[in-house]
Amino acid sequence: MNWLNINKNDRNLLIGFIVVVLLGPLIMEPIGGGYPDLLQKFAIFGIFAIGFNILFGLTGYLSFGHAAFLGIGSYTAVWSFKLLTMNVIPAIILATLLGGFFALIIGFIALRRSGIYFSILTLAFAQMSYNLAYSVLTPITNGETGLQLRLHDARVVDGLFGVERTAGLPNTELFGLAMSGWNGYYFCGFLAIVGFFISLRIFRSPFGLMLRAVKSNQHRLSYTGLNTRPYTLAAFVISGMYAGLAGGLLAVTDPLAGAERMQWTASGEVVLMTIFGGAGTLLGPVIGSAVIKYFENIFSSFNEGILLNAFSFLPEGLQQAFAWTVGLFVGEGWHLTLGLLFMFIVIFLPGGLMEGATRIKSLFQSSTKGSPPIQKDLPVEKS
Repeated sequence: MNWLNINKNDRNLLIGFIVVVLLGPLIMEPIGGGYPDLLQKFAIFGIFAIGFNILFGLTGYLSFGHAAFLGIGSYTAVWSFKLLTMNVIPAIILATLLGGFFALIIGFIALRRSGIYFSILTLAFAQMSYNLAYSVLTPITNGETGLQLRLHDARVVDGLFGVERTAGLPNTELFGLAMSGWNGYYFCGFLAIVGFFISLRIFRSPFGLMLRAVKSNQHRLSYTGLNTRPYTLAAFVISGMYAGLAGGLLAVTDPLAGAERMQWTASGEVVLMTIFGGAGTLLGPVIGSAVIKYFENIFSSFNEGILLNAFSFLPEGLQQAFAWTVGLFVGEGWHLTLGLLFMFIVIFLPGGLMEGATRIKSLFQSSTKGSPPIQKDLPVEKS
């Protein structure tokens, strides 16, 4: 019997993904990323990118409004903590469902158009959501200050089960297990594994095949009499649910929701992650999100003092010159490095980092295969 009804290659891919998530702290420690806050971001934005890839990578519909669902998930989770319980399960479920619900509404309207018109519509909806969160919906979102926990929050479910109130602000928990530090990372990592597995099943399903057909030639499908809109709307809703889940997890690890999570730059970031890693591939968006978050958190921390210390073995003049030159690409200039890297990917590896990995693999295989062995001439018998 085939394990989990998937083929051998997919099973190995899933096992490899699980191993990387479990050993994430050990893998990232040598390059300075082995701490829980950063690894939580890897997992959360990996989920965000996986969901976006189901829409963009399979159907070719480029959305610039997915940050709206990320923000909705965060606000929903924080309200769950304020009104219901500090247990993360209701918050995660509600964030995912609300993300999908609003994706259904926005997708129903935006998917009446395709191409650049669809992208502009999703951007408009995201910006409307962003501005509403800052102004009209201030009683719900708390405007510029952001939605935060308060000592006098109701937390009705906690009260019904006799959970004692703490002197300070409570922490998110999973049946008594605090969702901070390594506990928070492995909770996010577990959901990332589940999200990756669901994505894998979608990619290999007839539904995923239909989404690829939409990307290949939607007009030809329409000429055959097939209505493609239910498929694209379903992909949009699933993608929105992933974004809502990611937003809820952001609130789980840090119980705060602000309108900046709905800004267009956050939508652009997930587009960058997906293209950078490889749109339409299973692992590409996860790798792209990890690389970008690593740049954002590690490269941006290289200030002038660190650089001067790194080049302390050089004479003072050269030390200053090298520190200034490298400082253009790290610290506050990390965006320049990311931009140059992205230009390289788009120009030379349109398929993202996964295309580069495929090319390296093919080169390695061709070099190991080598040329066929030369058959030596047999000795001629003497008469």
